[in-house]
Amino acid sequence: MSLQPNNIKIPGSDGDAFRDSVGTMDDAGKRKWVFPKKPKGKYTNYRDYVSYVLLLLFFGLPFIKINDNPFLLINILDRKFFILGQPFYLQDFFILALGAVTSVIFVMLFTVVFGRIFCGWLCPQTLFMEMVFRKIEYWIEGDRNKQMRLDKQEWDAEKIRKRLLKWGIFIIISLIISHFMFMYIVGYEKVFQIMKEGPVTNPINFIVMICFTGVFYFVFAWFREQVCTLVCPYGRLQGVLIDKQTINVYYDFKRGENRAKWRNGEDRKALGKGDCIDCNQCVVVCPTGIDIRNGQQLECVNCTACIDACDEVMERTGLPTGLIRYATEAEIENQTKFKFTARMAATTGFLILLIGFLGFLMYDRGVMETKFIRPAGSTFFVQNGKITNTFIYTFLNKSNEKKVVTIKVLSPSNAEITYFGPSKITVKGDEILKGNINISFPEEEIKLNKQNMEIGVFDENGQMLDSFKTTFEGPFKLQF
Repeated sequence: MSLQPNNIKIPGSDGDAFRDSVGTMDDAGKRKWVFPKKPKGKYTNYRDYVSYVLLLLFFGLPFIKINDNPFLLINILDRKFFILGQPFYLQDFFILALGAVTSVIFVMLFTVVFGRIFCGWLCPQTLFMEMVFRKIEYWIEGDRNKQMRLDKQEWDAEKIRKRLLKWGIFIIISLIISHFMFMYIVGYEKVFQIMKEGPVTNPINFIVMICFTGVFYFVFAWFREQVCTLVCPYGRLQGVLIDKQTINVYYDFKRGENRAKWRNGEDRKALGKGDCIDCNQCVVVCPTGIDIRNGQQLECVNCTACIDACDEVMERTGLPTGLIRYATEAEIENQTKFKFTARMAATTGFLILLIGFLGFLMYDRGVMETKFIRPAGSTFFVQNGKITNTFIYTFLNKSNEKKVVTIKVLSPSNAEITYFGPSKITVKGDEILKGNINISFPEEEIKLNKQNMEIGVFDENGQMLDSFKTTFEGPFKLQF
């Protein structure tokens, strides 16, 4: 059972030359438009339910706020980042980088065990293509046969009307998707403001929005499954990530072969015929145009449409379902039932640990970040037997709550702090606050011209929120 695409003989060759083919390419190398039949069945219903939830999240999350912060905002231009309502700053970039690396590891390990479930069930490309744009296409142009007939007929009134209606709705949906995508970048308030002010006031934003709308329209109206076949690197990676123990959508070739058309009343087993009646229904429902019976292929997105189509045929003919099913290649070869192996359990446990690690990175980053820097060009001064340095403090409150803090010198001891304002400093949630303080020591405490010093910041309960190590400058002393 090959995991590679079909080997198709090149027309006009000597019989020994072959090339790898894809389901959307004909023998001449030109694109073959896919007209998938509308799927129906158990898995299709499940995918519909999942898509409703994901679409609701996509269109609803921009309006959700936690402690008056966006639930999710990735504003690179203004350097504003909010994840689950928690603000992230450039100082937290290493956390986001570690989170990205952890996510990549998660996806790779998940694929090794569970295959391309993400592609068929969660991927935005599949979600919008199959659950939004394709359904509109079925509504306007009909199912597979009607679409093929409409494609071949002349450009009469019916074809013009249906195509213009479909393309017009596609443009509107692409425009809506673009607006919501921008809400994840600048927030829904800014998007509504730009819409209200119009393109004359915001020409750059208007042009960018039109460009993104054009991209979405191009992808879902024309490029379609070519995104999965030609562009997406995930499909290419599966060849090195999956093995015989990976769960994928597979055709049970041992049970299905030899293929033969259905005849009522015959004993197929006695005649050496397999359960596959060669009805081709698994092919006509495939959104990427492949034949799953030829083995696992990079174009397969595990959408389960072929499972539902095959199960329907098996039920009508009285044969057992599951000729095409979620399974591992080893199960198919050995004709064994699915078992949750120790490897699957270990990998699943590790994936759970990775999720926990991501959560730890998200929340264990401290609620306050502080810095104490001497102003450029400043120096110490001596007065009343004390050496004094001026520091500029910067407080970054990473939480959503107001913090009232005090400053203490942890080392060396006997420090005296003079505030240019109240000694209890209020820092609002998600605020960067700057101010000045003077720190003084008795002359006898400072033995070096640059003395190491650590300053701590404490909340009202006496808990230290952060500390900062710096140096205290004093007069130069000769040491004998």
